[in-house]
Amino acid sequence: MTLVGVAVGGLLAVVAIFIPWLPEPASEQAELVDNTYWLVTIICVAVFAVVAGVSVYAVWKFRAPPGDMDDGRPIHGHTGLEIAWTVIPVVLVTVIAIYSGVALAQAENLDDGHRTVEVTAQQFAWSFGYPDVTLENGQPLTSGELVLPVGQSVEFRIESRDVIHSFWVPEWRMKQDAVRGIPTRTVVSPTKTGTFPVVCTELCGLGHATMRAQARVVSQTQFESWVQEEKRLAAEAGSVQGETLFVQNCGSCHTLGDAGTEGEVGPNLDEALPGKDADFIRQSIVNPDAKIAGGYSPGVMPRTFGETLSGEQIDGLVEYLQTATKGG
Repeated sequence: MTLVGVAVGGLLAVVAIFIPWLPEPASEQAELVDNTYWLVTIICVAVFAVVAGVSVYAVWKFRAPPGDMDDGRPIHGHTGLEIAWTVIPVVLVTVIAIYSGVALAQAENLDDGHRTVEVTAQQFAWSFGYPDVTLENGQPLTSGELVLPVGQSVEFRIESRDVIHSFWVPEWRMKQDAVRGIPTRTVVSPTKTGTFPVVCTELCGLGHATMRAQARVVSQTQFESWVQEEKRLAAEAGSVQGETLFVQNCGSCHTLGDAGTEGEVGPNLDEALPGKDADFIRQSIVNPDAKIAGGYSPGVMPRTFGETLSGEQIDGLVEYLQTATKGG
């Protein structure tokens, strides 16, 4: 029985350890989550190996001989075994609970001088605000790309403008829902530079699969250079950045060559907008169900842009779309 258990456990250990189930960890929190995962995995493999070993041994040792149709002899319980298989699971579950609780508490610790990033989710795009970076117009820096310095703790304050979304970067492991009217938060301390996907893991509508963004972790010097470049671009564009607004709010659903987007949830704007005037474009933004393009259904495009975008932003978006598609 012992040999069977060891064989089963060894086979399971090979499967568990040598197959890369998880992406490469890239944050302090990822290490904590992975350690918890492996603790639970090791316990489960050990328990399964024991149960499988006993089961295989029992089938071999106590099998009925051919032609034996008699009932098995009645047996009474074994008090020692009953105590063991009650106490051991209680101990294991307690260990998992304590270890997980400590890991969660450590994962949510914030270092002094941490950075805050405001994550806004809406169908079907992410935007990231940096409240500590102020542009010339007095507004905080907002970007469709998440850029962070390596080695610095970040508190993400997360909100949704419409339905429930879920913010997740697989390499960071930390996942948090974005719920309209209920601010949520999570903490991440990136440890590796690189570019990672930002994924929505809550089914949020027809364009859910396209709700992706980039998280780019860079050195402190590169981050400061990025901030300065964003400030320069904002100053050149004035208070309205039409292309940036389009990429952040519309790019995951619409194709537009000038912006380099390839969304397929809504109409291809390179084909749909040429020849259309500013009033048509504005109406399509603030009241998208007023005129539905052929082959598309009402209710797919969010009807909240008239509330979430300022009049100045909508003007800039309309102007950009006219220029980008040579319309009107």
